[in-house]
Amino acid sequence: MKIIATNEAPAAIGPYSQGMITGNLVYTSGQIPVDPKTGTIAGDTIETQAEQSLKNVKAVLEAGGASLDSIVKTTCFIADMADFAAFNKVYTSYIKNAPARSCVAVKTLPKNVLVEIEAIAEIVQ
Repeated sequence: MKIIATNEAPAAIGPYSQGMITGNLVYTSGQIPVDPKTGTIAGDTIETQAEQSLKNVKAVLEAGGASLDSIVKTTCFIADMADFAAFNKVYTSYIKNAPARSCVAVKTLPKNVLVEIEAIAEIVQ
C-alpha cells in the first residue's frame, strides 16, 4: 500500500491520509469543500460546495495516478436530501462515466459542510 499526499487537496483533519493506493486502485478519503489554497470552506450552497469537493477528489485521484474518468465507485454524503437534484447536476458535470454510487443524507458533516465525496478509481496507465 502507498499513501497519497498532495498539496492540491486539503490536508487531512484527522488521523487519516488523503488517499491510498493498493494494487491497481486508488481509494480517496472523503473530500469536503475546503479550498486547499486558503483552508476555507468554498461557498455556502450545495453547488459551490459540491464543485470544490469534486475538485478535491480529482486532485487526490490524479496524485495517485487515477482520474475522474476511471472512477468505479463513489460514496456521497449530503446534509439535506432536498439538495439531491442540485448535487446531481454538479456531480454529472464532473463525473461522466456513471460509476456505481451511493448517496445518503447525513445529520452532520465535518465543519458543518453540505457535502462530502469519496471515490475508488482504477489507476490509468
